[in-house]
Amino acid sequence: MKIFNTLTRKKEEFKPIEEGKVRMYVCGPTVYNYIHIGNARPMIVFDTVRRYFEFCGYEVNYVSNFTDVDDKIIKKANEEGVSAEEISERYIAECKKDMADMNVRPATTHPQATQEIDGMVDMIQTLMDKGYAYKVSDGTVYYRTRKFDGYGKLSHRDIDEQEAGHRSIGVVGDEKEDDFDFVLWKPKKEGEPYWDCPWCKGRPGWHIECSVMSKKYLGDMIDIHAGGEDLIFPHHENEIAQSEAANGVEFARYWMHNGFLNIDNKKMSKSLGNFFTVREIGEKYDLQVLRFFMLQAHYRSPLNFSADLMEAAKNSLDRIRTAGANLQFIAANAKSEELLDGEDAILAGKSEFVDKFKATMDDDFNTADACSAIFELVKYCNQNVNENSSKALALGLYDEMNELCDVLGIILEQPQDNLDEQVEALIEERQQARKDKNFARADEIRDELTAMGIVLEDTREGVKWHRA
Repeated sequence: MKIFNTLTRKKEEFKPIEEGKVRMYVCGPTVYNYIHIGNARPMIVFDTVRRYFEFCGYEVNYVSNFTDVDDKIIKKANEEGVSAEEISERYIAECKKDMADMNVRPATTHPQATQEIDGMVDMIQTLMDKGYAYKVSDGTVYYRTRKFDGYGKLSHRDIDEQEAGHRSIGVVGDEKEDDFDFVLWKPKKEGEPYWDCPWCKGRPGWHIECSVMSKKYLGDMIDIHAGGEDLIFPHHENEIAQSEAANGVEFARYWMHNGFLNIDNKKMSKSLGNFFTVREIGEKYDLQVLRFFMLQAHYRSPLNFSADLMEAAKNSLDRIRTAGANLQFIAANAKSEELLDGEDAILAGKSEFVDKFKATMDDDFNTADACSAIFELVKYCNQNVNENSSKALALGLYDEMNELCDVLGIILEQPQDNLDEQVEALIEERQQARKDKNFARADEIRDELTAMGIVLEDTREGVKWHRA
């Protein structure tokens, strides 16, 4: 298995720190509103990476945090006249709902920054003791960026050519030793949440949070650190500086970053009116469609979101699901339980597509080509399974298709909803009308179903239906 490592800018053979185990940290969202589709991409991408590792037999310790103390959270809380905790807890719950609807598995641990303050204070003190951090008179604690020899190795930037990239850090005065030094701890402002520490009443800087949560739940050295490419600098660069200075060992062996998401070839922004939350997309589409759309591009490539591309993804997903439903239908109505003559070779033929799927995923998790392998399996099933096939053949191929889809987090079975009962009742009424030779009523029902987006197929095994 090869992974493109942002640190080295090349694909490298994956070698875990501990045989058979993967320690993986993925930066999660800042919870001050509903997550948007830009947040959704790393969630879906790295959930799929995790699933593939598990498919390959690895035990994955997957940690993804919630940033629940931040200027945006405080601003939202002040606007609503509630506590920052109320805002963060509300949107953590909403985020988890959206993640479930996208079939993103819960992390092994979802740490929250506000619950890990003691660890942050300890790491900052360690950095101060080692000479990597210093306090100024108002209690702000800064990291001495130039003291860390490897600074810039992830973003491949020379420190003298960089801008001091970091979030708003409060007071920056003459006491700050260098413009490139970044904040580890900052004093509280009026109306902000704060914690007591040896330096001042205040709160942590953004970067120290992930260093501490990764250390606590995964150890000093981890296999994979991942997130959006916008986090490479300064966030991930600063994490490396903090963690390696404090712990004295390499922080992460492999760094993975997903590409940006654009909307109709433009950067997503509220000012352009092209800002979409996952919840809004879920009002128009089954969020499995959003997931499938995300996986039809390589994770490192920029991805363009548009209504036309979502429709294309919906149609493609429907094609896979229809093939799965056909296999289930044939299995349920098969005359033979066991494989018939010649079917063992057909069933064995599935290995070609499984091998293609594995080869593409082993090559830096190329989900786009993995989807193509599933489509080839769909075509193979459609060509080789019919009403005369055995139950063993139909289910054998279905199980393989279902397993590959599950690696991608795609639920093969069609979503069930209240419409199903209504459709089944109308189909039953239509069947009775045909028996009674009331063909006018039978045609009326077909038209009603067509208007509902339901397509009927009269087959020798009975009536089958699917959504248009």
